[in-house]
Amino acid sequence: MKRRDILKSIPIMTLAAGIPGSIYKYDAFGKIKYAKKSIDYFEELGVDKVINASATMTWLSGSLMLPEVLEAINSTAHDFADMYQLQDKAGFKIAEMLNCEAAMVTSGAACALVLGTAAAITGFDSEKRKLIPNLPGKRPEVIMQKNHRYVFDQAITTTGAKIIEVDNEEEMHKAFNKNTVMALFFNAAESWYGIKNNISHEKFVAICKDHNVPSFIDAAADVPPVENLFKYQKMGFDMVTFSGGKMIRGPQSAGLLFGKASLIEAAKLNYSPHEAPIGRPMKVNKEEIFGMYAALKSYLEKDHDKEWQQWMDRTAKISAILDKMEGVETKVVIPQGPANVFPTLDVIWDTDKFKISGSQLYDKLKAGTPSIVTSKTIKNNMEFINVGVVLLQPVQVSLVANQIKKALKSSI
Repeated sequence: MKRRDILKSIPIMTLAAGIPGSIYKYDAFGKIKYAKKSIDYFEELGVDKVINASATMTWLSGSLMLPEVLEAINSTAHDFADMYQLQDKAGFKIAEMLNCEAAMVTSGAACALVLGTAAAITGFDSEKRKLIPNLPGKRPEVIMQKNHRYVFDQAITTTGAKIIEVDNEEEMHKAFNKNTVMALFFNAAESWYGIKNNISHEKFVAICKDHNVPSFIDAAADVPPVENLFKYQKMGFDMVTFSGGKMIRGPQSAGLLFGKASLIEAAKLNYSPHEAPIGRPMKVNKEEIFGMYAALKSYLEKDHDKEWQQWMDRTAKISAILDKMEGVETKVVIPQGPANVFPTLDVIWDTDKFKISGSQLYDKLKAGTPSIVTSKTIKNNMEFINVGVVLLQPVQVSLVANQIKKALKSSI
């Protein structure tokens, strides 16, 4: 008898149960069940585990999902769902939590930018949904402050829209015409560029209302503080987006788009599971929708003051180790906002004593075991590192401090 014939004669349950490392096990009645087996996929793929002593950067996989999010993902992975119903039901609950008209889960804030712009362009016009981004005639226009231009506004032009730059309120008023579909406010512009907004949030919204054109604010990284989730819709912005995979600690590939009901419903029509509008390639799966819902629910319920104190305690613990070194100084930094408002720690050293630059120390920590990623900083022509503490696990706090100490000592 040939080997394949022998295999065919073995009951599939017995075969599966006998495979080394098999996830299939059976109870006394022969009913299949799954057995938990711990596999280190980092090791299997040869991927380094990184300690994130920086920020919620996408290239560092954002943040770590909350236990509640993992539970939501695992508990919903074994059943099918009507995706239209799930998006509607989850959106309804999220809108209730955020005290807004409507909401939806997107595949990140960048996707929300595409969908929000598409909604402003197409409305409920099915023909426009089919043609976007190649609509006939002149391109739709989106107004932005010139000093708000940023890498992610490519999401706007993905829809076929053209960005019109303005410098002040007068120019903004004049920029509106029959092709204008929306105006976009980049909330973190002041944080990114260190310059004041030429047009304030309130004026921006008011001018849009004067011309009956939707206003959209990108606030992707702008919690904490938690109040920001409510602040901009109260100002009157028609659409708001936040990333789900940053400090809300939902799935990295999820985000929130919320605001005016008619625009959110139009955004849904431009999205999966509809076949096949501009947002179809950016679909979010059912587990991510449940996970994003669970993340937001948990984020709104948590004790934010207690969490802030935990972060401050981490900076104090690292400072206590590094400040003992002669020629090393640490300083707690809390950005004024509106983006990434949480404590970090500048680590500055005497370069006459420690023969290592900020870039060299950054590279040394990143290449070390374990790999630690901090941030490189230059202030007053001094190059040093900044240590983020909010994404550290408690056991990593002292480890990070001691690795920095070790790297500095080795440069003497």
